[in-house]
Amino acid sequence: MHSIQQARAFSRTRRTLLKAAAGLAAAPAVLRATRAYAREPVLRVGHVSPRTGPLAGFAEADDYILQGVAAAFAGGVRNNGRSWKIEIVSKDSQSNPNRAAAVAADLILTDEVDLIVAASTPDTVNPVADQAEANGTPCITTDCPWQPYFFGRNGRPGEGFESTYHFFWGLEDVIAAFLALWDDPRVARKVGGLFPNDADGNAWGDPVRGLPGALAAAGFALTDPGRYQPMSDDFSAQIAAFKAAGVEIVTGNMIPPDFATFWSQAGQQGLKPRIVTIGKALLFPSAVRALGERGVGLSSEIWWSPDHPFDSSLTGESSRALAQGYTRATGRPWTQPIGFKHALFEVVADVVRRAADPEDPAALVEAIRGTAMTTLVGPVDWSSGPVRNVSKTPLVAGQWQKRGDRVELVITANRTAPEIPVGGELRLLA
Repeated sequence: MHSIQQARAFSRTRRTLLKAAAGLAAAPAVLRATRAYAREPVLRVGHVSPRTGPLAGFAEADDYILQGVAAAFAGGVRNNGRSWKIEIVSKDSQSNPNRAAAVAADLILTDEVDLIVAASTPDTVNPVADQAEANGTPCITTDCPWQPYFFGRNGRPGEGFESTYHFFWGLEDVIAAFLALWDDPRVARKVGGLFPNDADGNAWGDPVRGLPGALAAAGFALTDPGRYQPMSDDFSAQIAAFKAAGVEIVTGNMIPPDFATFWSQAGQQGLKPRIVTIGKALLFPSAVRALGERGVGLSSEIWWSPDHPFDSSLTGESSRALAQGYTRATGRPWTQPIGFKHALFEVVADVVRRAADPEDPAALVEAIRGTAMTTLVGPVDWSSGPVRNVSKTPLVAGQWQKRGDRVELVITANRTAPEIPVGGELRLLA
């Protein structure tokens, strides 16, 4: 707390010194600065995401989203009768936590951003949020289950954080969505778990907060061979354990290269589950397409889709309109992170409009804390979270199904969020 207050004090002192320096300049220079300030003051927003590396699929739509947001911000954001120009400075985490921390520090200390946003798994979100918290910089993040974000940063439920806020779903939500997806009397309740030795894998495999306890309570037997190292090239031990246990459902949280290796070896070694539901690896059309025919029938959680019944508070676009616009502009199918990347800047705009003083970090944090709005991905309201700095968004589940000559992600289970319509029924793999 003390370091955060110092950082905020330093920020206010620095602004004061800059204004004082301007006052000592020649009168014409002061007049020019005053007119510029009167015309349109500028707020800088830092943005961090994994443009390159194994998590690059999460940032596939970044250019499209940032262009659209820049257009929406072109006329400025109004606050107390004045228009504020929003300047976005975006940097690549390269899918590396150390790099994410470094570029976040650079945005805060060199680019002097007023607010920082980040998305795409704990490898990006957590180090960025930690840098923001250490420097007293307001921060909004998404696209990471809340438990790895909160507990992975040593958050305490009764205390939380000062400057950093997050919106997304939690492990309890993905577990409930998976259980709804697997509720089929034709399938044995024997599950094989694939959990990497990273922040996501350790959270998903946590015996208390993760899948093991919840599956046991729901009557599923989990075979967990232990944590594997990301970018493994041999899953023979896991496959053998699943075959010995008679596993009919395979689940876990994997990066696309790891799942591709596992799924190829599973086919070679005769593992034939009836349902395969994997977080992270099966989110993206490009990753599923790379699996060929063996990608058809795989399933995943669904955070956002064209069928989500929410509109953008920033542009007025529906979820379907944004997805179709992306496909028209790029020639690529929609991806789930599109909605959340857009929603980050919906929240930014709302916060800037409501802040008592957009240049004051404490005022921005207070405005973030008071957010209560509906975005393209659903409600964002930090007064109703499971812990102080978290707001939850709705989650459903679905399957990659062949529709004509295309493979599309179809919502097949919406028990956890009935306001989001289903588009088909689950088809078993074997």
